[in-house]
Amino acid sequence: MADRDRPIQAQIHPQHRFDQVVRGGGGKNYQSGGGPSTSQILAALTLLPLGGTLLALSGLTLTGTVIGLTVATPLFVIFSPVLVPAAITITLAVIGFLSSGALGVIGLSSLSYVFKRLRPSSGGEQVDMDWAKRGMQDMVGYVGQKTKEAGQNIENNYKTHDQGVRA
Repeated sequence: MADRDRPIQAQIHPQHRFDQVVRGGGGKNYQSGGGPSTSQILAALTLLPLGGTLLALSGLTLTGTVIGLTVATPLFVIFSPVLVPAAITITLAVIGFLSSGALGVIGLSSLSYVFKRLRPSSGGEQVDMDWAKRGMQDMVGYVGQKTKEAGQNIENNYKTHDQGVRA
């Protein structure tokens, strides 16, 4: 019971970056010259015009969408008795397909999990499960003890209060 009163200690493992593991370095990514490398300069020169072009295209697309929506809004109002039920039907069909796919993925992943758990293991997982079971048993015992102590405290307070009222 004495070990249950100790605070829980967490072990923190350092995270390693990919470039530290591959290069074996201490995380310094500096070139010996102190400036950017030739490949970094070429990448920047290639990607800056490409990024600018894509940004300009996204602006044109947004402008075209706003103009098209402005022109089409009166048509939506005129044809709304037909379009609203069609939009509801299409929306429900899309929701049905998406939920069907999501439920299928969930079902397959749960079956995969069950089959993985039922497959005979090498023994390493069993050690982890035993450790987890022991931890849960310890926690249940600790919570039970604390509940018992709380119940006794409430009972003692009730008796003291009861005796104080009678006096």
